[in-house]
Amino acid sequence: MKTQLTVLLTLACAASAMCADALFYIGTSTKSGKSQGVYVSRLDTATGKLGAVELAGEAPSPNFLALSPDGKFLYAAIEAAGGAVASFAVGAEGRLTKLNQQSTGGDGACHVWVDATGRNVLAANYGGGSIACLRANADGSLGERSAFVQFEGSGPNPRRQQKPHGHAIYTDATNRFVHACDLGTDNVWTFRFDAAKGTLTPAEPPSGKVPPGGGPRHLAIHPGGKFAFVNNEMTLSVTAFSRDAETGALTPMQTLPTVPDGTPTAGISTAEIFCHPTGKWLYVSNRGHDTIAVYALAADGKMTWIENAPAQVKVPRGFGIDPSGRWLVTAGQNDDRIAVLKIDPTTGRLTDTGQRVEVGSPVCILFAPVAQSR
Repeated sequence: MKTQLTVLLTLACAASAMCADALFYIGTSTKSGKSQGVYVSRLDTATGKLGAVELAGEAPSPNFLALSPDGKFLYAAIEAAGGAVASFAVGAEGRLTKLNQQSTGGDGACHVWVDATGRNVLAANYGGGSIACLRANADGSLGERSAFVQFEGSGPNPRRQQKPHGHAIYTDATNRFVHACDLGTDNVWTFRFDAAKGTLTPAEPPSGKVPPGGGPRHLAIHPGGKFAFVNNEMTLSVTAFSRDAETGALTPMQTLPTVPDGTPTAGISTAEIFCHPTGKWLYVSNRGHDTIAVYALAADGKMTWIENAPAQVKVPRGFGIDPSGRWLVTAGQNDDRIAVLKIDPTTGRLTDTGQRVEVGSPVCILFAPVAQSR
């Protein structure tokens, strides 16, 4: 009897963990005066119901966010500061206390990432066309830059690619490589990463290329680490790369459109991209078209288009997938709300839940680690 009771309690605890509320943060643009900084909310992973949205911490246009692996510190790319990252301590219910702010060395900080050790905070500068690594102190505050890379070159689009534009930066699962998207030159740069020193060394080969004029924006590495997917902002497409585990090299395999053939493309661009936690599906947001493109992923990394699902918001600049893999939350920069879509566990297709919450100019959705959500 005691053994059966123990098993039942274990199963109940596991079910509770799977259906726990998931805490998430919302990065915003404060330029319109509709928001004040970083917001926090919760998602019921059993029902998809959204909790109230509350201000977690004030900051000027904290457009993209990243958490330390233990969830104790949050970092925000501060667009309004020219090029800076702000650090925050995470308190009860996700409340934030600002620690400090450091320059990224380039204009237009637009993306931020924390490595697996939590000791390195990486940032991409759109206006400056550069990337940087900042050392994180034990208390979560930011120290000086340990690395800075200025990109060089241009692309074929005379309006958008006259110079480099660093748009996103990521470490891989091994924490040995960094990939950085450069919209201005069509390169996805690769660097060897020394986490102990926070240094970046160009890999060989130094980059993978998307089709000319594509403008790589964001990247998603497949859970298995063998593939990476990049959404091309200007040509409304997504490129699949194979990844070499030993060199970090990216080799393009396939490029597919993110909107149906014949779609008028004026005023439309891609924004965010994520792999599903299972590695079965890929999701890309289309601003202006206001859809999420859904793809099935084969064992060889090749993509098959499934659908373009309505994002249920206007200009879905950012979105996030909750830790359970059941829900996708979109951020509507132009209609000041977020919406919840249900992910079909068999097909990966998206359906509207009717769940909406208002928040001014949301641009980023970041789910906290499961332990913090509890």
